[in-house]
Amino acid sequence: MSDLLSHRLALLAEHPNLELLSQCLHGIERECLRVDGQGALAMTPHPRALGSALTHPKITTDYSEALLEFITGTETDPQRTLAELDAIHRYTYSKLGDEFLWSPSMPGHLPEESQIPIAEYGSSNIGRLKYVYRQGLALRYGKTMQCIAGIHYNFSLPEALWSLLQADEDDQRSPQDYQSWRYIALIRNFRRYSWLLMYLFGASPALDASFMRGRAHQLQQLDDDTLYLPWATSLRMSDLGYQSNAQAGLTPCYDDLPSYTSSLHNAVSTPYPEYAALGTKDADGRWQQLNTNILQIENEYYSNIRPKRVTATGERPLHALRSRGIQYIEVRCLDINPFLPLGIDVCEARFLDAFLLFCALQQSPCLVEGECRASNDNFLKVVKEGRRPGLELHRGGEHVTLQAWARELIDEIGKVAAVLDQSHGGEQHALAVAAQQAKIADSSLTPSAQVLHALRSNGETFGQFALRQTRQHAENFRSRALPAADAAWFDGTARDSLAQQAEMEAGDTQDFDSFVEDYQRSLTSLTPS
Repeated sequence: MSDLLSHRLALLAEHPNLELLSQCLHGIERECLRVDGQGALAMTPHPRALGSALTHPKITTDYSEALLEFITGTETDPQRTLAELDAIHRYTYSKLGDEFLWSPSMPGHLPEESQIPIAEYGSSNIGRLKYVYRQGLALRYGKTMQCIAGIHYNFSLPEALWSLLQADEDDQRSPQDYQSWRYIALIRNFRRYSWLLMYLFGASPALDASFMRGRAHQLQQLDDDTLYLPWATSLRMSDLGYQSNAQAGLTPCYDDLPSYTSSLHNAVSTPYPEYAALGTKDADGRWQQLNTNILQIENEYYSNIRPKRVTATGERPLHALRSRGIQYIEVRCLDINPFLPLGIDVCEARFLDAFLLFCALQQSPCLVEGECRASNDNFLKVVKEGRRPGLELHRGGEHVTLQAWARELIDEIGKVAAVLDQSHGGEQHALAVAAQQAKIADSSLTPSAQVLHALRSNGETFGQFALRQTRQHAENFRSRALPAADAAWFDGTARDSLAQQAEMEAGDTQDFDSFVEDYQRSLTSLTPS
């Protein structure tokens, strides 16, 4: 363990400071596809009983009309976060009729590209903007790629903890700048070590063959309907034949917040020739993308982790970051575990807390170009062949086996977990680390290995396995009706969201073309920092 990490842990373990670690905040966003009883993509509209996907605070849609997204609030205890996520699932199932929530990250058999429905958000200008943005995604990357689901884990440290560390280091920056600087340092370490999360929690080693239709790939055939890689952990996070030449140069190595926001600012304001040739509107004058830039908006940048700040209504994420700094981070590389009803459990959450706190407290020098490339290579190698015996990764210009490096990291994360347990009481974080230690010693315990074992031992295609898990989880949720008061709250929130959408639609006076023009102008007013 580095001297700096030891010093920071000792400081946090002092009695007056220990409670700070119990004030970290957690939030979860879980995506999942609505499917019919045979596991085919639901072609029905977003259920009105669930409220407005535009304005509901807990239940919305992502890319497709069938791709639901559940959003929890923030809690200091991830157990409560998961309890809220469970309640959202139970309420949603009470309104789904004969439809189901697909359990894995990778979709089942998909209809033809043209038949995949894009999410709709009504006739308000902001609703139409969200729809056109998704049309742009379809135009640029195809609809199939947008049907993948994942779990996003939001995490923040209390401001008082950053103040404590800043005072200890006698850092003269403003508190806001120091906090942002330290979150960027966390992100750099996340890029160095996130391959470990792919090994431990990757759960997509196989997929339905229809996903790769018409595209070249290096996947192997497990059966007539299933493609896989024998040592893969997370095909969801691999390239899967998906290439974005426009985003190829977008690999900010997170030296600081200004350089990160500048790189994104350039991407959302720089035309890309291939997109410019397509134009913003089709031959009939219908909008097909918001603009012809490398990115239409900031969120189009595909990254494993994002610095975040809660935005005001209508505020662009870049503006929020630049004006008020980083508030929390969003981990975006987590697969949905198809063996878990919620796709994630408290053991995984507590390990993530220890891992992210390790990334925050461990020394984090800037990533030089070679290390930046090595971090990307290590990540991609683990998602495609992470369970291969003797697999070697690059560290500091040298080769090291995944197992050896993982053991070293787990040992250090374990020391962080011990301080977290001092703060919270009990030994839950230590137990979570021990569960991951067992996976490093025995790769058959990883979710990716368990998925392949289930397919082979049951003689199932990916689609059959996924539908079986989906039905099991549906029974779990449907058998536990929400308390009447909770159901009434969700009913009321759904009604309120529909009324809010109607109010927005009635209040729009500006034509859509002018609205988009003003939206683009809001970015150009953000001069690069």
